[in-house]
Amino acid sequence: MIELCGITKAFGKNQVLQGVDLLVSKGESLVVIGGSGTGKSVLLKCILGIVTADSGDILLNGTPMDRDAFLQDFGMLFQGGALFDSLPVWHNIAFRQRQGKVRLTKLQAIELAVEKLRRVGLKPETAFLHPAELSGGMQKRVGLARAIASDPSVIFFDEPTTGLDPIMAGVINELIREIVVEMGATSITITHDMSSVRAIADTVAMLHDGKVRWQGKAADIDTSSDPYLDQFINGRADGPIEGVR
Repeated sequence: MIELCGITKAFGKNQVLQGVDLLVSKGESLVVIGGSGTGKSVLLKCILGIVTADSGDILLNGTPMDRDAFLQDFGMLFQGGALFDSLPVWHNIAFRQRQGKVRLTKLQAIELAVEKLRRVGLKPETAFLHPAELSGGMQKRVGLARAIASDPSVIFFDEPTTGLDPIMAGVINELIREIVVEMGATSITITHDMSSVRAIADTVAMLHDGKVRWQGKAADIDTSSDPYLDQFINGRADGPIEGVR
């Protein structure tokens, strides 16, 4: 469904992406792993069009991506939640649906929000709270509710468990997996949390030095002979990945 061919991106003399090739099949949950500064977030921003790649092609269903059409059919769970502090939860969830030419009424937006809150395990009254009144785990759930508000065919998750305790991280991982499968959505997740990888990934791609070092099925990561992947998933200080000491 999504194909990246030779994507490069530099910021000044810093060459972040050095020819990334990546294939994401329809309905597949791909998780991109790698250490800090390896280009995971830049790669995601290139796909979304937030950052323009210096070279290479991004294809959607085999044709050059129509950015405007694509942006109408994707959902995003941001690393920090990115909720609007001044807006109640229902308005955060239905924010996109309250914009543009065809807008939901306030009542319709509240109904939509309550439905999506239910899907992520939150009570209807949560819709009328503000983000400051929510715990970190609840904020993540609200962010997930917003990501699925438009029933998108593609969903992006940027470090979905950052800042959460292990139990809540497990809850969020399970929710992501359930929702992606239920919706039949294609998803790309950026993370360095191996518990997320094992919980939600169908396939895994490892970025190192601006290139995809390894890509394969999630079930094969523990038996891979790649020394970079082995060092990363096992958290070893010794190995080919430099700068960890």
